[in-house]
Amino acid sequence: MNNLDYGIIGNCKSAALISKTGSIDWCSLPDFDASTIFAALLDQEKGGSFKINVSENYKIEQRYLKNTSILCTKFSSEEGAFEVQDFMPRYKLEGTGYYNPPDVIRYFKHLSGKPKFVIDYDARLEYAEFETGVIVKDDCIKSFTKEGYYDSLYLYTDFSKNDIVNRATITLEKDAFVLLSYNQKLLTQTVDLQFVKLCKTKVYWLDWTGEITTFTKYQPEILRSALTLKMLSYDKTGAVLAAATTSLPETIGEERNWDYRFCWIRDASMVIKVMAKLGHLNTVKRFINFIVDIIPDKDEKIQIMYGINKEKVLTEKELTHLAGYENSKPVRIGNAAYIQKQNDIYGVLMDVILQHFRLFDTTLETGENLWTIARSIVKIVANNWHKRDKGIWEIRAEEKHFTFSKVLCWVAIDRAISIAKIINKEEYLKWWVPLANTIKEDIYKNGWNEKTKSFTQFYGSEYQDAANLLMEPYGFIDADDEKYKLTVKAIEKELCVDGLMYRYINEDDFGLPSSSFTICTFWMINSLYSIGEQEKAKQMFDQLLSYSNHLGLYSEDIDFKSKRLLGNFPQAYSHLALIDTAIKLSGGQITDDEILKRAIHREVL
Repeated sequence: MNNLDYGIIGNCKSAALISKTGSIDWCSLPDFDASTIFAALLDQEKGGSFKINVSENYKIEQRYLKNTSILCTKFSSEEGAFEVQDFMPRYKLEGTGYYNPPDVIRYFKHLSGKPKFVIDYDARLEYAEFETGVIVKDDCIKSFTKEGYYDSLYLYTDFSKNDIVNRATITLEKDAFVLLSYNQKLLTQTVDLQFVKLCKTKVYWLDWTGEITTFTKYQPEILRSALTLKMLSYDKTGAVLAAATTSLPETIGEERNWDYRFCWIRDASMVIKVMAKLGHLNTVKRFINFIVDIIPDKDEKIQIMYGINKEKVLTEKELTHLAGYENSKPVRIGNAAYIQKQNDIYGVLMDVILQHFRLFDTTLETGENLWTIARSIVKIVANNWHKRDKGIWEIRAEEKHFTFSKVLCWVAIDRAISIAKIINKEEYLKWWVPLANTIKEDIYKNGWNEKTKSFTQFYGSEYQDAANLLMEPYGFIDADDEKYKLTVKAIEKELCVDGLMYRYINEDDFGLPSSSFTICTFWMINSLYSIGEQEKAKQMFDQLLSYSNHLGLYSEDIDFKSKRLLGNFPQAYSHLALIDTAIKLSGGQITDDEILKRAIHREVL
């Protein structure tokens, strides 16, 4: 396999990646950020997987059940056919709440004949660091760690448990199931019970996608990306993950390998804005509650990222026993970037807080909490906007005066001014309006380079940075402003290669970048569309859509030459940008008032 040809299943608690041949090669239980039970993605020999092996004369096809997160892998030959419908249960309970246990269900649907296969079940708990033991019990197969941290996993099935353990050939003549659970089950597990879970989960996803705003173009792509973003959201706290995986390399053989199973304030805030456009306002509310919970003190430093359970210390370490994806070491868990200073996060966070005030009849308590956070952010920005930082791309070396960081500092103050007007606290404007003007003047003076005729990556440089394309969407500059047009064209000239974008091309901590950063290509398409090059933007967008995997999913990066997907997968950044771009190219720009009207209309219906 030379591409990330995987589908994702999930239930807003955890997720699993399943190859196009039906092998579960990645899964962490009980939560997204837990240790793995399968990690063949990072080490084919040691990592562990759950394969369904058939003879070579079988044809294998894969798809999602329409408008759901249920993944179907069909196996067919002259001797018979069957379909494996993979899902993690998620559906509403009577009253309130959801049923979304740490379970993976593989429903074997008999289609015709007497198809044969072998189940190759090879769980390797705790990142496969030590040997995993297996016991066949009366009702299940139990896997457990023999050394180190104790962990266990339970497999329930109506197949012969001994056939599974011994990898014997199985002949399918009727529907059957395999259920993997982090927890020991209290009820007897039957195929009928799994079918009920399958049906309820299907109904849940159909209802969820049915609530999404309909656009004139690209609706299937928007829905698939929306489902992916939903699966990367964590019910328990409202956190939104950057991706479901760790250590998938940006470039094969290099060491740009990071753990993305955390909540970056920037990424999550951008996801939340997109979900609001799609009409799913509950996701917005849950993320705001997450923010309120992690920033309790007026003087507390706001981190760029947190654990999905609100952890603030995300110590990074290497798993040296794993070979890495296609031998790209190191394999990392944790992420040292949590200690970085990135001044742009204040702007994206304040942007979401403003949207919350515009969209919701905020309760007194929530409103007061958010107003306190907003004023704290203004204070932080006032004290730090003129200082160097690590920037949006998390440069681990020397800090610089990154232009985009300054722009987002302006965004933070601009949005705070709007919030103050909404809640009739206009006495703050006499300090905040001059501050916003000062920051803007500084950017025009120091961020603009007369030689390159563009806003550049950092003050005094001639380097281009794709992040500066966002100056217009965030309202810092108008699309018809000549300086923005020149900046877009300068970025395109330096960073765009055959319709794919670099983030930047100057050397960083790990040398020269060599892969395309997927979200940046979406940003360029948006920018070209905004400055009037609409036909070019549409052609570029359609070309980019052709680079997704077989299920319409994207990772963080794309190789310029082979067009293979690289980096952590699936990537929230990429999918939120796809939705944003598709909406724009559909002529479907949506105001906050329209978002609210559509949400109210749905509730009335």
